[in-house]
Amino acid sequence: MQNHPVYTDNDPQNELSTLNLGPTHPATHGVFQNVLQLDGERIVSGVSTIGYIHRAFEKIAEHRPFYQITPLTDRLNYCSSPINNMGWHMTVEKLLGIETPKRVDYLRVIVMELARISDHIICNGVLGVDTGAFTGFLYMMEHREAIYEIYEEVCGSRLTTNIGRIGGFERNFNAIAFGKLRKFLKDFPVTLKEFESLFNRNRIFVDRTKDVAAVTAEEALSYSWTGPLLRAAGVDYDVRAMNPYSSYEEFDFEVPVGTNGDVYNRFLVRNEEMWQSLRIIEQALVKLEKEPADIFHADVPEFYLPPKEEVYNNMEALIYHFKIVMGEVPTPTTEVYHSVEGANGELGFYLVNDGGRSPYRLHFRRPSFINYQMYAPMSRGMLLSDAIINMSSLNVIAGELDA
Repeated sequence: MQNHPVYTDNDPQNELSTLNLGPTHPATHGVFQNVLQLDGERIVSGVSTIGYIHRAFEKIAEHRPFYQITPLTDRLNYCSSPINNMGWHMTVEKLLGIETPKRVDYLRVIVMELARISDHIICNGVLGVDTGAFTGFLYMMEHREAIYEIYEEVCGSRLTTNIGRIGGFERNFNAIAFGKLRKFLKDFPVTLKEFESLFNRNRIFVDRTKDVAAVTAEEALSYSWTGPLLRAAGVDYDVRAMNPYSSYEEFDFEVPVGTNGDVYNRFLVRNEEMWQSLRIIEQALVKLEKEPADIFHADVPEFYLPPKEEVYNNMEALIYHFKIVMGEVPTPTTEVYHSVEGANGELGFYLVNDGGRSPYRLHFRRPSFINYQMYAPMSRGMLLSDAIINMSSLNVIAGELDA
């Protein structure tokens, strides 16, 4: 971190003031608070406070069947909720030993990479707003809307998607979804290139972000950072590459890595990740052409809710539906951990199961919660205006702080 002048609270030369940054200030980007001690506009010390929206998701999950936990994961990082959904489904599939068809893997990759792009659009767009540039944010929002329209065709939802099911998807992708996807792949690169032209060499933006809140690789690792923040500090770690899931090992993509971990590097890394996500989606579309078009979930009737039409007309489907809903299907007594590369870093699910219809214990590894722990130490000696920019670049999502 940067070497700023050292201040002490008991120095008689300092007349310190206290500032509550949050929980209702728009610059905090969420419901969390930092109690800052200021010497003029320079931060002397700070204490981060969370818990304003604590919803006890982990405890609620202990009283819900596995398939009913998906909506809880939506409300962690709600800017890229499909990644949360898929990560949870893969965790349960790991518990149950379910092998998903290749087409399911590829469809999941498409949805997760769309979610990553959507998340980075928000983060980098808002970073521009906080440095005084509103145009880029508005320009990019058009394409986030296009992504939401794809979600709507797949699952009927937009923000909190509840997309997919254990073993695959609730329904197949229709022609409209693929049509909207191909249009997005055609239109978005043009806008992304123009977005980069607006910021990458913009004198005001560079001056506001370069060398601000710089973090070394050692400091980032000591705080267990992952995701774009860690990669911006120069550490080449991405769960998709290091511990592949959903057939990511079959895809050709690069992991963008920065140098000094400052706000500017974080911005550049996220921009490049959007280009890589587009590259991955295009490969997935090619791979889908070689797979049977009617497959969208694994053949596991004892864990996959049958279609309503079959439930109403087929006794076997009715029995499976009853057993799944009532929790009469036995599950292994064991514990598993599975992680995916979320938009903000490694999103993990630690599941302890006792063989019942609900988890005995479930813990979410929320990347925003872990990344945010460093905010107060980073802010020491920093100007208040730079602390706002730093918070934007961390992309702290309040839903991931309180679980």
